[in-house]
Amino acid sequence: MTNFLLAILAFLLAHVIPPAPPVRARLIALLGRPVYLFAYSFLSILLLVWIIVAARQAPLIYLWYPAPWLALVPVIAMPFAFWFIIAGLAAQNRLSITFRRSGEGALQGTITAITRHPVLVGFLIWALAHIPPNGDVVSLILFGGMGLLALAGMPVLDRRAHRRLGDGEWAMVRAQTSVVPFLAIVEGRAHLRMDRDFWLWTGLGLAFYVWFLLQGHRLLIGVDPMAWL
Repeated sequence: MTNFLLAILAFLLAHVIPPAPPVRARLIALLGRPVYLFAYSFLSILLLVWIIVAARQAPLIYLWYPAPWLALVPVIAMPFAFWFIIAGLAAQNRLSITFRRSGEGALQGTITAITRHPVLVGFLIWALAHIPPNGDVVSLILFGGMGLLALAGMPVLDRRAHRRLGDGEWAMVRAQTSVVPFLAIVEGRAHLRMDRDFWLWTGLGLAFYVWFLLQGHRLLIGVDPMAWL
């Protein structure tokens, strides 16, 4: 259990210290933004691997014994999680996590009409969907902690975007977006454009989901998500 808690602590610190504005600014100035993003992503992947290995080695202490049908929860939810994460990373977005940050004044990507923090929404769905079918202490700490981290990141990114854009532009952008998925569209403040990018990332997200469901989860995590059938 100690190794698992250390892995969780290291992951949380890696997502608090480097993204802090003074530290992030110095790292980007030193490395350049592309190198910083690559290094930070690589570090996150390494820490996730450590967490997964440590979680599999930790003692199994059940808080509740999940019914077999609860395995359906992540099976149903994960297509949406994959879609939000992949589309969010690929879309232009001045407000949140992305590999394609647009220039000032540029149009937002299609996904931001749905939510301005798509990657964090995807990770939140992933975390919450994996709590019901796992009833042990380690799973609750892991997925509950990841979900809280995703939620906590949303106001942090909002404050960062506010400082960067200034009061006037931030108010305009905020009026056209929402944190809660589809809220801005339902309220008529944004319009969903199902353009080529929308369908491209939808297809890619579904492809990743199918591979992960049938093979990837078992190969990378060591658990077959369809074993309950």
